[in-house]
Amino acid sequence: MEPPYNLVVLGAGMAGVAAATKCAAAGWRVAIIDPLPYGGTCALRGCDPKKILRRGAEVVEAARLMQGKGIDTTDLRINWTDLMRHKHGFTDAIPDSVESGLADHDVTTLHGSARFTGRNEVTVGATTYTSERFLIATGARPRPLTFRGHEHVVDSTHFLDLAALPGRVLFVGGGFISFEFAHLVARAGSHATIVDRGARPLKTFDPDLVDLLVDRGTDVGITMRRRTSVVDVRAADGAFDVTLECDGRQDVVQADLVVHGAGREPDLDGLDLAAAGVAHTSGGVSVHPHLQSTTNPAVWAAGDCADTPGAPLTPVAVFQAKVAASNMLRGSTTAPDYAGVPTSVFTIPELARVGLLESEAREQGIDLRVAFHDTSGWYSNYRVGETTAATKVLIDQATERVVGAHLLGPDYAELVNTLALAVKLGLTTRQLKSATAAYPSVGSDLGSML
Repeated sequence: MEPPYNLVVLGAGMAGVAAATKCAAAGWRVAIIDPLPYGGTCALRGCDPKKILRRGAEVVEAARLMQGKGIDTTDLRINWTDLMRHKHGFTDAIPDSVESGLADHDVTTLHGSARFTGRNEVTVGATTYTSERFLIATGARPRPLTFRGHEHVVDSTHFLDLAALPGRVLFVGGGFISFEFAHLVARAGSHATIVDRGARPLKTFDPDLVDLLVDRGTDVGITMRRRTSVVDVRAADGAFDVTLECDGRQDVVQADLVVHGAGREPDLDGLDLAAAGVAHTSGGVSVHPHLQSTTNPAVWAAGDCADTPGAPLTPVAVFQAKVAASNMLRGSTTAPDYAGVPTSVFTIPELARVGLLESEAREQGIDLRVAFHDTSGWYSNYRVGETTAATKVLIDQATERVVGAHLLGPDYAELVNTLALAVKLGLTTRQLKSATAAYPSVGSDLGSML
């Protein structure tokens, strides 16, 4: 049996790495374990490679919006092979870079699937490792699908590594993954269909702006099927027949690729949490607000695999891991601050939000002023030819503080960061307007949005 560690981290994504290096820097003996290449979903199979591929779609769409305004788009297209090679130029170096960085901090790096075999021990292969504490940071995985033929459906990891882009792609689910990939597919010359069981896709975003985004997607050839379920997927002559059902009626559509975009769930299978006495729910490991297990004080959890109020976002996972590490080191019970965390859907144009939805603000009884603007004709969007853009900023009239902001438009994922600071710090509209922005920039539009 290996000598005990002060901390063993399960999961070598950004959250796990942050906690491991923080505790190792404080002099703890730390090990980290992952069955997959180090780096995690965001860097290797999610946010970062996705946005690299999106750059190709951005360039194509930017040029098309300027057609007849000084740009000739003749023969403009995405070379998928070259774009994918560009993505690999970033992702391929990450595992070694992350592992060498951990080694520089004297963190022991282990490869394999870990499972608990006691309250203070895990086994990897034939070796058991004991530790005073454990941090579970294993992230999330695609939620299992139950319709017939689900084995033909690929996940986002597979999509982000396609050697060639098929002509017809159907996305199951109306969330981030489906929308972002559909907007990429459409600009790459393929046809995209999004199938969503509900009446309203992208449920965590402002419904008025989502409707504008859906219409914008329709304009570039994305088919949106609401209130529609997938009944089955059948292989047919190198493609797939997908049976859909809406209002009791069925029809069949053809697709060359079917992609899982129907949500994710905590990746806890195989850990044998019961052996460590670690309680968990469908939302993840059951933890106190300060991220310590409610049933085994030796275990902590952070990120998508923890049942917390935090949104399933990489920045949230990272700051949770840092808070958990600080609590372990200091013996404290500090809870993470989830106020003012922004999020964006990187469609074209992008959709961003921070703070409360309008419905949430009204449910809380806030005396609300809604500053809504169609910004499609504003200079910043006229300049680039974008015809769909809008903002909705929610202001507490009693205090003039921003309690929520919802933005749809080019570069608004950058602008939402300023509004996130306003929400987090409780800034007033007067304070925001008092700042002088560089002009002409998208940021200089903020005062008018208020």
